[in-house]
Amino acid sequence: MGFFSRQLLKVIEWKDNSSNIIVHRYQMTDREEIMNGCQLVVNESQVAVLTKEGQIADVFGPGTHKLETKNLPILTKIAGWKYGFESPFKADVYYVNTKQFINLTWGTSNPVMMRDKDFGMIRVRAFGKYSFQVEDAPTIIRTLVGSNKDYTTENLKEHLKSLFVSCFSDALATSQIAALDIAIHYDELADELKVKLNDDFKKIGLIPTLVVIENVSLPEEVEKMIDKRTSMGVMDDKMNQYVAFETVGAMRDAASNPNGSGLAGAGVGLGAGIGMMNMMNQGMNVQSQQQPQQNTTNCSNCNNPVPVGYNFCPNCGQKMNVNKFCPECGKKIEGDAKFCPGCGKKLA
Repeated sequence: MGFFSRQLLKVIEWKDNSSNIIVHRYQMTDREEIMNGCQLVVNESQVAVLTKEGQIADVFGPGTHKLETKNLPILTKIAGWKYGFESPFKADVYYVNTKQFINLTWGTSNPVMMRDKDFGMIRVRAFGKYSFQVEDAPTIIRTLVGSNKDYTTENLKEHLKSLFVSCFSDALATSQIAALDIAIHYDELADELKVKLNDDFKKIGLIPTLVVIENVSLPEEVEKMIDKRTSMGVMDDKMNQYVAFETVGAMRDAASNPNGSGLAGAGVGLGAGIGMMNMMNQGMNVQSQQQPQQNTTNCSNCNNPVPVGYNFCPNCGQKMNVNKFCPECGKKIEGDAKFCPGCGKKLA
């Protein structure tokens, strides 16, 4: 009567309809046992692991497997079957998903420390997405699953989160990317992070297949300093363009004046513009970094150094001994030409 009260399993199969189950333990009642010749069906992207009395036995990949003595060498040894397969028998069957689990999120709930060459020690936060898959089914069952019926990505979330925080901090230090340049090196930093994660994932039977960094946020005070530097760079560029524009205009107006009465005024205007540019450049320490030093010549009137190419001394307005330019097209006039070689305009 005891034999007939038992239910013998002829087929074992698990059809996964979920998107987050990593490991599923096939549910058996106390009366269910596996019969000799039972078919174990393992679908694509699955691995089946048989355990006996808490010990991991045989592992089966995708396909239909007939459970016989020759297919269960480890289980036979664990169960102590001296004379072959004993039927029926009890064992636990775990199905492990080997598909990729994608679009999972990670983030640093608390900021991590970073040593930067420009700002010293700063705290940064980061977040992104990642994907992983099971590489070693017995290892994940042994290290994480235990006797749980189902083990999901939600069960693993906090553990992986701690790995990301630790490895992200190491990746930042290894990459030595400056805080000002992090935004343009997300891919490089993500590759370094993936390498760091690989060893820790393998310890629990997993492998990271994709790691993406979506954002690394700097402290508010550091972001304000970056914004200020950017603004200063824009101001310097605009000031140089403005002074250059005004200089060309003053030179053209002075050259077109037939009696030369506007030369002094043009020189004063040029001097004021150049003085403003020099003052801005000195305040921001930009001129010496971005532009080479210009050659100068001394003014014959006040002995003030004047950059080569200036028509008038910015200090006293004295006309410099330089080539003339056509007031119509701006072409340089050689010698005492009476007509512009560029546009043909008659010269005074």
